[in-house]
Amino acid sequence: MRLETLSPWVRWGAVALLQLVLILLPLAERWSVHATGQEVTLALRPIDPRDLLRGDYVILNPEIGRISRDQVGRGTNLAAFGLGDTVWTVVERDVEGIFRAVDVLPAPPQDGRVALKGRAGSPANGEELRVDYGLSAFFVPQGKGKEIETLPREQVRLVVAVTGSGRSAPLRLLANGKVLLEDSAF
Repeated sequence: MRLETLSPWVRWGAVALLQLVLILLPLAERWSVHATGQEVTLALRPIDPRDLLRGDYVILNPEIGRISRDQVGRGTNLAAFGLGDTVWTVVERDVEGIFRAVDVLPAPPQDGRVALKGRAGSPANGEELRVDYGLSAFFVPQGKGKEIETLPREQVRLVVAVTGSGRSAPLRLLANGKVLLEDSAF
């Protein structure tokens, strides 16, 4: 069957269906992470509060975004990861209930440990590795950012969902254990 022989309604319907699928795919993936992911609470590093809010989102700086050799031990070669390499950061819960980096791997762990998948930045002399997990921004309602901007960073936590495949998505922003903001899958 040739395209020219199809009715215009069928052709336009196919185009509309394709556009709908392209819109729904990212939403379905995000929903999947929210629905099936394990909740992990991450600490945030202090940042300059003047740069915290840009527009209607809060700039986040997850602590696991900068991994030092001291955190993961001398057995891990941080210099082995180049710019853009896929990185699996294994996290474990500490006594405060915060998940912190304990290992960095070039492939997913096979022992069932929780790991976030990210992209490596350039290590500084092999002593520190920067990793981007796609968790650097949290969208907030208009005007809510000023309130968050004034909170001490050590009180703010980010709860994310992490799937077995390492995909992650933000769920909630906490301050002193209380929910400040929740992110929906859509």
